[in-house]
Amino acid sequence: MDFLLFSNIFIASCAVAQAGLTYHLLDAKCDKYVLGILFCSTLSLYNFSMFLAKPKNPEKSPFRRVRWIFANYRFMTTITLIAVISIIPLTFFLSPASQVLLFFLGVIAVAYNLPLFSMNDKKFGLRNIPGLKLFLIALIWSLSCVLLPIIETGMPILASDTIVLIAKRFLFIAAITVPFDIRDLYQDRSHDLKTIPVMLGEKKAYLFCQFLLLIYISLLLLFTRSLDPDFIGISLTILLTGWLIFKSNIRKNEYYYFFFLDGTMILQLASVILSNYIWNLQFG
Repeated sequence: MDFLLFSNIFIASCAVAQAGLTYHLLDAKCDKYVLGILFCSTLSLYNFSMFLAKPKNPEKSPFRRVRWIFANYRFMTTITLIAVISIIPLTFFLSPASQVLLFFLGVIAVAYNLPLFSMNDKKFGLRNIPGLKLFLIALIWSLSCVLLPIIETGMPILASDTIVLIAKRFLFIAAITVPFDIRDLYQDRSHDLKTIPVMLGEKKAYLFCQFLLLIYISLLLLFTRSLDPDFIGISLTILLTGWLIFKSNIRKNEYYYFFFLDGTMILQLASVILSNYIWNLQFG
């Protein structure tokens, strides 16, 4: 369990599942190169972020994840390098439009992690700008797992349909990201990171998560023409996600966040596949 969660292999698999969900909703065949580059880039960026945030004494960290990562530093470095190197050949199999999109997202991701800017002799990254952290994370995930597959399919999809699909994914990713910031509330305050929970407080941040999911459900109802297994599968997942967020709190262990909350991204795909299977058995 520690190996999958803390090495970020699990979260990279979540990116693959989210792209798989997009392909399913488009009724298109999955592109192995898109899935491969999403896996490798997610693994690289998450590990890169952990390396940059290395504390002075990681073995004394209160977080099990931090202790595990730096106790297995050589392994983590190796898989990160393999992932980075793999991105290069995979990129050549994508269209120029997709390459531009990935470059744009890569620049944002690097600017998010690195203190590239300065003000009053104090360096900071995009994550230090009040309220921007959540927006950037949700934007990168939704564009990479929705827009990238759409571009690569080459299907004639209406711009309005694309925007709605991206918006729904944005809301979902944002909703499951906020609890992580709630967990790190006191640490972020000490580092002067103005996350949503720091600005709103713990209770209002939880309500904000539910509000995001409520908007998601509203969009789902508004733009669904008829009751179908995809609607049922996604709706059930959103309801479960809302319950998991409701049950989360600062005292929950790391497995609750990195397995159950992040796992909802894989559960979304599994849920629509299972719903379609049952639907076809009943009505097919």
